[in-house]
Amino acid sequence: MYTHTIVSLDNISQKGLSLFPGDKYQVIIPDLKKVFPFGNAVVLRSSDLHTTAVWLKSDKMLAVARAGAGTNNIPVAELSENGIVVFNTPGANANSVKELVIASMIMALRKLMPALDKAREIVAAGGEVLKTAEKAKKAFSGNEIAGKTLGVIGLGQIGVLVANAATALDMNVIGYDPNITVHSAWRIHDAVVRAKTIEELLEKADVVSIHVPFLNETKNLLGPKNLKRLKHGSVVLNFARNGIVDVKTMKEVLESGQCRSYITDFLNSAFVGMENVIQLPHLGASTEEAEERCAVMAVNELRDYLEDGNIKNSVNFPDVELGKSTDTRIVVLHKNKPGMLGDLAQVLGRKNINIIRMTNDSKGEFAASLLDVENKNVSFETEARLKEQEGVLRVRILLPE
Repeated sequence: MYTHTIVSLDNISQKGLSLFPGDKYQVIIPDLKKVFPFGNAVVLRSSDLHTTAVWLKSDKMLAVARAGAGTNNIPVAELSENGIVVFNTPGANANSVKELVIASMIMALRKLMPALDKAREIVAAGGEVLKTAEKAKKAFSGNEIAGKTLGVIGLGQIGVLVANAATALDMNVIGYDPNITVHSAWRIHDAVVRAKTIEELLEKADVVSIHVPFLNETKNLLGPKNLKRLKHGSVVLNFARNGIVDVKTMKEVLESGQCRSYITDFLNSAFVGMENVIQLPHLGASTEEAEERCAVMAVNELRDYLEDGNIKNSVNFPDVELGKSTDTRIVVLHKNKPGMLGDLAQVLGRKNINIIRMTNDSKGEFAASLLDVENKNVSFETEARLKEQEGVLRVRILLPE
């Protein structure tokens, strides 16, 4: 009999799915047009779970893992209230996005797209194509990226890689991120100059590359208040999210020539017919290597949680990890409220259950506790009493196999 059932959506790489041991896990690949099967966990990329509400109420559903960074397609708030952990895979697709950003920067400065269109036109017309091409190429004279200034907005996993790669290509790099983490700060090249404001960055950069998540505070981050501060003739690259760049203002700076070119990974009909806009169909993480890394990371996160209760890279619950010190572990997901640990300890104490080792942490209004206990006296009644405590969302007792 299987221990866990995994619902796999969006053709998750077999390199990841193969990491689920066949004797413990059943992997289901459903036809969502017919039914969404109940399982213990879901691993997915882009499927929209907002429209699939019935499984949110299942007590058996424990976790969702997104093989990618963004979780806009997942009802995180509802899952959190039901004690369901949502994982993502930060950094797993960062290199693929970085490479596409560098390619797009060169594509814009060297005018490769209009040159390609002209070449096709010349070949289709026939005749002395080489002579015609020689005459036409003057219109597509471009610029090197070496010596130009790149402004990177957002210095997370991807932004740091882009900044470091640009430095290696002899570009001057300035970065803006008021919330840069210690991890990113250690990884970034010391040649990258810090901008104090977005406006300072926009005024100095020949190329601007955006790498921030889409949140309420980043909506229209580049918009009416600052986009017209762009250095004249600069290039803007958006491989972050739709909604971070205000479309109306971007059209204005493109039409005026203040922005030479805009390359975005998110299609928008507002830019149809604009020759200085290149729209890509969300290709940032669309490489075989990135999909494999994301799948492997997502599966490992799920296994670590399902088998041992450890949480890493969750968007709604804190990271908690505890090396096994007994063969019985109690996992409690709960609201972050004063006295919770004391309440849990009292319940266990009344049942003469000794806590050998424990850890606890919180993230916003939610918290997680792992308690390694002596096996004796642990029962389903123990689980029921813990669930009765105010603020407790989910209790799991992991017993020896």
